[in-house]
Amino acid sequence: MSTITQPAAVPGRFGPYGGCYVPETLMAPLEELVRAYDAAQADPAFRTAFESLLKNFAGRPTPLQHADRLSAHLGGPKIYLKREDLLHTGAHKINNAIGQGLLAVRMGKPRIVAETGAGQHGVASATVAAKLGLECVVYMGTEDMARQALNVSRMRMLGAQVVGVESGSRTLKDAINEAMRDWVTNVRTTHYLLGSVLGAHPYPTMVRDFHSVIGREARQQILAAENRLPTHLFACVGGGSNAIGLFHEFLADRSVKMIGIEAGGRGAQLGEHAARLAAAQGYSGARPGVLQGTYTYVLQTADGQIAPTHSVSAGLDYPAIGPEHAWLADEGRASYSAVSDAQALAAAKLLARLEGIIPALESAHALAGLIERISKFAKDDLIIVNISGRGDKDM
Repeated sequence: MSTITQPAAVPGRFGPYGGCYVPETLMAPLEELVRAYDAAQADPAFRTAFESLLKNFAGRPTPLQHADRLSAHLGGPKIYLKREDLLHTGAHKINNAIGQGLLAVRMGKPRIVAETGAGQHGVASATVAAKLGLECVVYMGTEDMARQALNVSRMRMLGAQVVGVESGSRTLKDAINEAMRDWVTNVRTTHYLLGSVLGAHPYPTMVRDFHSVIGREARQQILAAENRLPTHLFACVGGGSNAIGLFHEFLADRSVKMIGIEAGGRGAQLGEHAARLAAAQGYSGARPGVLQGTYTYVLQTADGQIAPTHSVSAGLDYPAIGPEHAWLADEGRASYSAVSDAQALAAAKLLARLEGIIPALESAHALAGLIERISKFAKDDLIIVNISGRGDKDM
């Protein structure tokens, strides 16, 4: 399409996607959160506190590193890496956790609950809770607890209570269910610190806004380094927070192509992957539906049951995608495809041995998507890959 439809006419909607599909008991706390966030956006003191913690606690700005050896090895375009892995706690998740932690304090909520898959959002939430003096409970599927044991230990070291979830597939979807149940029960004292651009309004917008610092920095840094905008952006997409954080600043720049890479897992059959928007590659099972408060593309069976998913990366192992990504895909403003577990593992090894960077397996999917397309790029193309987290947790 030649122009992109602006979604601002209806708050919380991205074209037909998004919205607020929750039990009546959650409408009041969500409305309270909307009011608190709107007031915080207009308050210079909140912005100052947020930016101060991003700089002095989280370690922003993160570098935009020219991957010279990787660029030479692939023999194609010039590649830059946005180094979110260098943030405190090891991933981009700290950006949003700081923002929502400050909102919890502003609303007088002494307790936060959070969900986590790969553990990075749980660690970030526990870290911010410790910094701000909040009680923290993190829900995590027991399957994810087993494969991300280091992060479980880190959360407990920081003072958080980690609650294992045995229901369903024992992964991220089930952890979100339990966190929402806790929130419903304790809305007066508790803020739900949701970790991605998912859930009911205002979460997809609010989480995107807190992560948009990634794209603002990247834009300034690439202009300073190359005196031009990138031709392509690559980011992995589970719920989609790191990707939308990078993409958002470039939405109006039609010359910048944006590519989100999903988890192709072990194959295209339903239950073997977590690819919601990669139907062109034969990945089956995704169609619009409602999951955990929002209308978006959801992996589901023929009779509408939420389908099981698989990815070697716990952070991408989720059956739905953020509603803004669904809209960007429909509009043709961003494109989405999937790579396999094996491709992601190979990309992680390649980056480690060429650049001395061990990426999170989530981030390795973004790099694998670039590698898969390398023959299609011209020498003068300029690419930014978001390295959303480091791979210590995946060893």
